[in-house]
Amino acid sequence: MSDWIDISQALNTKTVGWPGDTSFSYNLSCTKAESGSVNVGNIKMSTHFGTHIDAPFHFDDHGKKVHELDLDIYIGPALIIEWKGNGTLKAADFKNIEFGETSRVLIRTNSWKDRSAFPQSIPSIDLGLPKFLAEKGIRLLGLDLPSVDQLDSKDLQSHHELAKNGIHILEGLVLENIELGWYELSALPLSLTGADGSPVRAVVRKLSK
Repeated sequence: MSDWIDISQALNTKTVGWPGDTSFSYNLSCTKAESGSVNVGNIKMSTHFGTHIDAPFHFDDHGKKVHELDLDIYIGPALIIEWKGNGTLKAADFKNIEFGETSRVLIRTNSWKDRSAFPQSIPSIDLGLPKFLAEKGIRLLGLDLPSVDQLDSKDLQSHHELAKNGIHILEGLVLENIELGWYELSALPLSLTGADGSPVRAVVRKLSK
């Protein structure tokens, strides 16, 4: 039995994407019966569908694109913690957390309870949190939310503030049944040249610390 735990959303027609964005579809473009040898499928979806990373190019025309990102950001020790605040994730909510030497933190907010529907609202990120996390050495912030900004945001202040502090973004994680603590994380984006984001297969394996 594998020690790896999948913390990413399954990709299928029941998976809920951002309203108005390209949803997921998979079809066989060629069947074994037709070809005599193989089934060949094709997929269609947004680069921000399901569990995914945002490249800085997503919100900054001059930001790095997926193929330019450092892969070390998405592989290595990660701390999974739980937020029990109200409304806004603030630095003060995490002042007692021992981040150790990790550069990756995944936060369970428990705010997206019904995965069969896109949430009506999500918590905000206080603009002081990115600086606080950067001072702790964090380079990757993962959340169980579809965005690090409010759903109706146009200026995406949290995206920009995280980038300003050198923190990359992993969204749409599934953390409900994961024990809090230290893990090895692998959440690699696809090698999509020129892309603004990428779906990932995010998995974790428990570490003894």
